[in-house]
Amino acid sequence: MAFITPEFLLTSLIVVIAPGTGTLYTIATGLAAGRGMSFAAAFGCTLGIIPHMLAAITGLAAILHSTPGAFELVKYAGVAWLLYLAWATLTQRGSLNVEGVEQRNPRQVISHAILINLLNPKLPLFFLAFLPQFIQRGSASPIGEMLILSAVFMLMTLLVFMLYGAFSAAMRGYVLSRPRVLQGLRACFAAGFVGLGIKLILAQR
Repeated sequence: MAFITPEFLLTSLIVVIAPGTGTLYTIATGLAAGRGMSFAAAFGCTLGIIPHMLAAITGLAAILHSTPGAFELVKYAGVAWLLYLAWATLTQRGSLNVEGVEQRNPRQVISHAILINLLNPKLPLFFLAFLPQFIQRGSASPIGEMLILSAVFMLMTLLVFMLYGAFSAAMRGYVLSRPRVLQGLRACFAAGFVGLGIKLILAQR
């Protein structure tokens, strides 16, 4: 698998480590509900990548880019979801709701995490531009290589997000014992979701 180059691994690592909605959600879940739930969030964020990968591989990303209204529809649905997450965080109903930990279940966390990535119209366009750069010239199976590269990218995403989640879960006791710190974190996470929503609004095809 010579096409899995150090350049691909390094670029993927930089992309995965960069803060985004999935990172925020995973960290917030770890702080509120502990390591197990943060791992569920990491798993959900990873699953949310699959449709975008498939869209890039099958060419649907190009259709999304060129079809009037399709990109905007997904974009504003994503913005609405991010604003909901911000509101839920501030009102203690979202991922930083420590009072509702007992009622929370992994399926709910995973489904929310999937939606976070699913409603980002920039992801399929990113993968459409990103993956082909690392396909070997004259490859007999370019789709096969793209699938393998996608799997490697997803594995890196899962591992990095699990590290984020484990770290935030380790800080949970400190945060929960200091209400002012928890309140400040809620405000920061809510502002982060709003900021990412604004960034998505400004996104162009």
